[in-house]
Amino acid sequence: MNQAAASNTGQKTAPTSEEMARAVEVIRIVSDSYSAKMVGQERLRTSLLIGLIAGGHILLESVPGLAKTTAASTLADTVDAQFKRIQCTPDLLPSDITGNQVYDASTGSFRTVLGPVHANFVLLDEINRSSAKTQSAMLEAMQEHQTTIGGEVHRLPKPFLVIATQNPIEQEGTYELPEAQMDRFLLKEIVEYPSPQEEFEILERIDSGVLDPERHARSSVTLADVHLLQDVASRIHVSPAIRNYIVGIAYVTRNPAPYIGEEQARYIKYGASPRASIAFLQASRALALLNGRAHVLPEDIRALRHLVLRHRVLLNFEADADGVRSEEIIDAIFAAVPTP
Repeated sequence: MNQAAASNTGQKTAPTSEEMARAVEVIRIVSDSYSAKMVGQERLRTSLLIGLIAGGHILLESVPGLAKTTAASTLADTVDAQFKRIQCTPDLLPSDITGNQVYDASTGSFRTVLGPVHANFVLLDEINRSSAKTQSAMLEAMQEHQTTIGGEVHRLPKPFLVIATQNPIEQEGTYELPEAQMDRFLLKEIVEYPSPQEEFEILERIDSGVLDPERHARSSVTLADVHLLQDVASRIHVSPAIRNYIVGIAYVTRNPAPYIGEEQARYIKYGASPRASIAFLQASRALALLNGRAHVLPEDIRALRHLVLRHRVLLNFEADADGVRSEEIIDAIFAAVPTP
């Protein structure tokens, strides 16, 4: 289909070979910069890149000390963009994030001071240590890409990516994130302990100064490059068969019993919302681009199943009591849906 025909039908044109080549080169630069500072954590790198390319927010969960903050700041350092870090605490106020109106005695009027959420990359460190009221202050920013201060709307910059970290909910002093906010995260990644070999390499890099907090990665990618990645990804081809596959998976999460049996279905409290389907569509395009392809494969959807659904297929107290994890239920759902 030529560009004129595509425009008339409302479809986007497929990325050209030159656009694909440039996008792959930008991804290589970001990946190399990440690997220069981070040891291992390849899954985490993939998740962060998918979030960057798809323009979605990422939730990272692990016990403290597994370099979640380092990974987020390293990605931000690679891009020549605004980066802000917000340390969430129980006494953090919504205005501390979005901004406030301050009285200026010299002029006798109020002026607006924008909060740290007004940046391209926002790291919300230990988001579940802040109160529910403060957590809700992020909803408008994450969904609408804007904040409202004193009745005035302030648009957030583009791109806008929230990387939130949280400790397991069992830890003391944490507040469970509400379902509405969880659903607004494109992906949820569980960060695991490094292998002994990786931990040895971490010690080596500390001695060499690579992991010095004062040593930042060189900004080698511009905002224009990020916009290119997002534009190219939005034009990656997703066939009708893949779209039906995505819809079928979402449907089974909401009507599980006929497909995975009553024994496992009884553990599901809520199925995935339509945001899950949208997340599969956006993230699979980004993953295809990461693999140098201009089309999405069923394998891309399967690879994303835990990232997209582990925070959307919510289990009940009975599942918790029986030690059933959401990943087990998700795997059962995927086994029940025919692959195109």
